[in-house]
Amino acid sequence: MIQKMTLIGMTLLLIVACDTSTNEPQIEGDFKVTIENIAEAKSYSASGAFNTPVGATAPAPIFPGEAYEVSFSAAPGSKLSFATMFVQSNDLFYAPDGEGIDLYDSMGDQIVGDITSQIMLWDAGSEVNQEPGLGSDQAPRQAGANTGAVDSDNTVRLATDDFSNLPAVSDVVKVTLSSTGDTGFTLRVENVSSSATLMTSDGNSHAVPLAPGVYVIHSGSDVLFDAGMMDYGYGLANIAEDGDPSGLATMLATDTGVTQLYAPGVYVVHESANPLFTAEVADRGEGLEDLAEDGNPGNLAASLSSSDMYATSGAFDTPAGAAGPGALAPGSSYEFVLSAVEGDYLSLATMLVQSNDLFVAPSGMGIALFNEGTAMTGDVTSYLSIWDAGTEVNETPGVGLNQAPRQAGAGAGMDEMGLVRMVDDMYDYPALSEIIRVTITEI
Repeated sequence: MIQKMTLIGMTLLLIVACDTSTNEPQIEGDFKVTIENIAEAKSYSASGAFNTPVGATAPAPIFPGEAYEVSFSAAPGSKLSFATMFVQSNDLFYAPDGEGIDLYDSMGDQIVGDITSQIMLWDAGSEVNQEPGLGSDQAPRQAGANTGAVDSDNTVRLATDDFSNLPAVSDVVKVTLSSTGDTGFTLRVENVSSSATLMTSDGNSHAVPLAPGVYVIHSGSDVLFDAGMMDYGYGLANIAEDGDPSGLATMLATDTGVTQLYAPGVYVVHESANPLFTAEVADRGEGLEDLAEDGNPGNLAASLSSSDMYATSGAFDTPAGAAGPGALAPGSSYEFVLSAVEGDYLSLATMLVQSNDLFVAPSGMGIALFNEGTAMTGDVTSYLSIWDAGTEVNETPGVGLNQAPRQAGAGAGMDEMGLVRMVDDMYDYPALSEIIRVTITEI
């Protein structure tokens, strides 16, 4: 009997050994993941044309008692520049000097009220001046755009009263700023001239219309012109001669927007879904909030590392070629390497820095690192989305006072007590394919 049981046991062992020997080897691989900031750096946070009088439905000049208004958001340290044509001229325009107008004081408080004293009358240097109010090549009387003679002094400069009839700036225009919120402003350009503001040598008097113009929010100097230098050729002359802001507004728009940055983040290789968060569920309190609000991956990386569910995880924090940890600016990249076997997925998360609590990540299951035995390689950006951690109330991107580049300290914003979800708020965000690229390379 004992001999018979021994034979059965040996037979079972042989069957197991044969089954084992016929199994295919486990597929595995090593990968490099590259996260590139492909966004464009922008010089201006806001810009545009103002061309429709308050209460009107179509673009037009403004006459006495009428005004243009435009609203915008601006962060502390920002300045305002604008330009609008003195219509009874060949190429004169109203604008602040090249430094622009400060929108915040040294204490970080908004500057509001009457700012007319900072506005001057300028000569674009593009067309020979005729007597204001009488010249045949001035907009109200010219046969068409660009009909005047070319000015031999082609520099942008303060207007000179060559015909002794230029009115004071404050007799023609009143410019005010009002607050519409912590970082919101409304610019009002009002025509305060009258029928007797401009006296001409023929004994008549005239009001001074103002034409559509442009505005731009900036931090540098000499955005619209550089006093004493030739016009940049971007469209200021079209405003100063013909009241046409379209060319300059278009040029400014190409360099206007939020300069996107990414913060240090985390990655994890996993087999089951939702290693970092669960959509439409509140943050777990494992460190995602610190990453999404403050760009600090430390707590979330430690939480992943301490879990026995994940063999591979870590933080990425140093741009390629950099000497130490830092944010990812346009043109730079983070890199990390990992090992995985078939059945593994990759998840990662990095903060969209110009936000309150937004981050970039794939959805719950992450990115499959193998597909039917073939390693996943190439551009995987399409797997990613912009997520809202639901932990802090969103503010205007790139401007909000409680966003990482401007906040007083970590966790400074208003608690939202919301759910982790794909971002869906009142603000506009660029397509991810325009601002980030994530690629996987097998090594």
